[in-house]
Formats: sequence, C-alpha cells, structure tokens
Amino acid sequence: MLCQEQMEKQDSFLVPKVKLGSQGLEVSKLGYGCMGLSGVYNDPVSDEVGVSIIKHAFDRGITFFDTSNIYGPCTNEILLGKALKDLPREKVQLATKFGVQSFSKDAIVINGEPEYVRASCEESLKRLGVDCIDLYYQHRVDTTVPIEETVGELKKLVEEGKVKYIGLSEASANTIRRAHAIHPISAVQLEWSLWTRDSEDEIITVCRELGIGIVAYSPVGRGFFAGKGVTEILPESSFLHAHPRFTGENLEKNKSLYSRLKMLSSKHHCTPAQLALAWVLHQGDDVVPIPGTTKTKNLDENIKSLKVKLDHEDMKEISEAVSKDEVAGYRSNAFIESFSWKHADTPPLNRTTLSAK
Repeated sequence: MLCQEQMEKQDSFLVPKVKLGSQGLEVSKLGYGCMGLSGVYNDPVSDEVGVSIIKHAFDRGITFFDTSNIYGPCTNEILLGKALKDLPREKVQLATKFGVQSFSKDAIVINGEPEYVRASCEESLKRLGVDCIDLYYQHRVDTTVPIEETVGELKKLVEEGKVKYIGLSEASANTIRRAHAIHPISAVQLEWSLWTRDSEDEIITVCRELGIGIVAYSPVGRGFFAGKGVTEILPESSFLHAHPRFTGENLEKNKSLYSRLKMLSSKHHCTPAQLALAWVLHQGDDVVPIPGTTKTKNLDENIKSLKVKLDHEDMKEISEAVSKDEVAGYRSNAFIESFSWKHADTPPLNRTTLSAK
C-alpha cells in the first residue's frame, strides 16, 4: 500500500511537453479530446462540469485541447471557450477543425472551398473567444476541391495571424504531400490504437518523412479497452450501439482481445486502458494521443499511463496479444469509412479546375 507521501507525489505528476511537427509547436505529450463533452459516446455534460474537467486537465499538465466546429455542433467550441477564460492563454495549445459542414447518420457534407475555410475560422475564433487558433485542421478532405486551394487559404490565415499552425485529419498520403508543398503541415490527426493500425505502413511513414507530428484520436479504441461494451454497459444515447466493433458477433469476438490485454495489464501493474494508451504513447515522441473522458477520475487514470514503461519486447507482446488481424468489424460503418484517409485524394490543381470555379 502506498504511503500518503507517495500518493501525493503521484497526484502531483505533470504531463511533459513534446514537439509536434518541425515548425515549433510544443504541446503536452498527452492531449485532451473535447468531443465527448458534447455527447456522441454518452449524454452531454453541463457547461459547469465540462469547464471543471478542462481546468482539471490543465492543472495536471495537459495543455493541448482538441475540439471542432461540428462537435455539438458548435457548442463544444463555446464550452472550451468558457474554460479558456480562466486559463493562461499563452500556456494552452488550442486545436480546432473545419471542413465538415453538416453531419447526420446518413449524410455528411464536406467543404474545402477557400471561402468556407475563412468563414469557418472567423466563426470558430468568435465561439472560442480567442484571437488566434494554435492548430487549425481540415477535419475531412473535400475530394472535389484541390488541396492546394484549401491550404492556400489556410496559409493566408497564418500570414494574417489568425492561425499559427496547420493540420490535416484523415488525409491520404498524396494529399498530405501536396498540402505540405504549399505550406508546412505541423500535424496529421488519425485514428490509432491497438485495434486500429491501418495507417501505420503508409500515413505514419509519410508524416515521419516530412517531419509532421501525429495526433492519435480514439487511442483507447473508443473506450473499448477501458471496458465499454465489455464490463461497462453503453449509455442508450451512445453511437457505439451502431458501431461495427461493438455489435453482435463482432463484439463477442473482440471481447477476447480485451481479456488478453487485461491479463497483460496485471503484469505491468496498470489497467487495460492505461496499457492500451501507453502502447500508443510509446510509438514515438512525435505521437500525441488525445483521449477524451467526462470524468476526472478517468482523466487522472489516463495521465498515469505516462508512467507505464514498455520496452521493445513489451510492445511486441502487446501487439501480438491484441492482434490487428483478429479484430472483428471495421473501425466505422461503411458510410463513415468512405470519408477516411483511404478515400481522401483531391483533384489536381490546373487551369480546367480553376475555370470551373
């Protein structure tokens, strides 16, 4: 049993800082994904609860906060903006996104037109109550607009001081290269966890070749490795009820992956969620996971994953125990997957494209 002094020392542990990309952006090694505060996985929390969680995260050393203009929609940015009023702005790295103009279970409208990029930025600045966005992502790639046009407008926003660094989310390798040639891309956001590793051979390789940081969303498998759907009943409002990996036979098959990770977590004196998160954290200093939660207890548990030390053999053992080849179900339904990095090339920038606008 830990003595009081040891417990206080653990509680005072602060998240270290790392460089994200090669343009100078420095963030906390563990970020915080704000989306869940506005629902999706569970019922939305009140503004009071949401603000308190964000402030608690900052007090523990998390300074990198991720939101989007579509979360809520829009209300998530407003919530984060309320929390920012009580935090030292210069010590916070604020990331938000544009690109998903509207979203429903059977319709997604993606917009990468320069006019929309600028309008979205102006609106996000107002909702967040800030003068500048630290990291501005294209949330999903508009496959009808040359990426050069979208990034060209982002470059102007950087030059005007409204954005510091540019990012892409779920972008193809070709799109990343073309975007980076117009203006340095500081970070690419993608889903990366023990049961989602499809980007490792292509996207991760390109990012490291170009010196682009990697932001991993859903690093705990959308909560699966924390027990969602296994030891914890999903809330009625959770979209996971329709997620391929959380339903029917797929869920029953995937439960064996959780059981294996749980056995290994005992060996490392941590929880399955902490081990899953530690696995992502150990992928490199250029990788920053952004798990989200609506509970400060879970937030503190996530931070403790930074203390889990894994060597090469440990990483191999974990990867083999939760084999990506044994995961049952796609990482999202077919409709959502059609907007992933695998389908994110844009038309070439040429005179025909320009004359059509």
